[in-house]
Amino acid sequence: MFETLGRRTILSLAKSPGVGRLVRRFGPAFGATRFVAGETVAAAMQAVASANRDGILATLDHLGESVADRRAAEQAADSYLEILDAIAQTGVKSNASLKLTMMGLDIDRDLAVTNLRRVLDRARTHGNFVRIDMESSAYTDVTLDIYREVRAAGYDNVGVVIQAYLYRSEADLAALDQLAPNVRVVKGAYQEPAAVAYPVKADTDRSYRRLVQRQIGHGFYTAVATHDPALIQSTLGLHADGDRYEFQMLYGIRSGLQRELAQAGHRVRVYIPFGTEWYPYLMRRLAERPANLGFVVRNLMQR
Repeated sequence: MFETLGRRTILSLAKSPGVGRLVRRFGPAFGATRFVAGETVAAAMQAVASANRDGILATLDHLGESVADRRAAEQAADSYLEILDAIAQTGVKSNASLKLTMMGLDIDRDLAVTNLRRVLDRARTHGNFVRIDMESSAYTDVTLDIYREVRAAGYDNVGVVIQAYLYRSEADLAALDQLAPNVRVVKGAYQEPAAVAYPVKADTDRSYRRLVQRQIGHGFYTAVATHDPALIQSTLGLHADGDRYEFQMLYGIRSGLQRELAQAGHRVRVYIPFGTEWYPYLMRRLAERPANLGFVVRNLMQR
């Protein structure tokens, strides 16, 4: 109960302009640098190279969510072209993840699709892959619809995300079967009502296991995105071919476990966010695991 209340409080603070201004002003003191790899493409490349040296792949996320105008959406797409070019030029092992609201979804659906296709075209030129991140449940239908649209248009270098805490997720996966989708399975990090999402962690964990088992069992490549040792072990317990899945974890969280899995021969990918719009992302990380607040408090006390 207290964990749920803490999560709700943190997510509520994420919407506060005053708190946002304060945290942005003192970002390093609040621990942002633990979870965000700087604000520039160059800093992101350095973080990817470091992960690669440990045998870990990466996916890069230029932080940002809903944009206010068409030009901002086009600039967001341009930023991903820069990211994909930088990956190709430096030779690091990374793909990219993006949010459709950053591509202009809240302005115009066609604008978002056009920008997404620009990014997918550049990724295809470089032989790379792009993951469409899932946002709050208000965007689930349109995100899956756009994923189907670009797949139907011939893009096979694109994946999507399914959130285990939503009741609908198993049905959503079943509806994608004909596409043999590359899916990242996550627990879910947005504040959702009990009408659409499991309010109890144990139920979300059970859903997560079912979804992963289902996808791997169907032979679909699956990104198992979790830091939970029990869920990692349940995946390993499936005794599936290692070419059918990878473990994904967040930058700055359980780095030792990431290296251990990679050293044991498992494919591991770290999700590396960067950019100036890191505040909402940071707050979601704190909400997912309120114990991370202890890290923030220690950082503040050391200054």
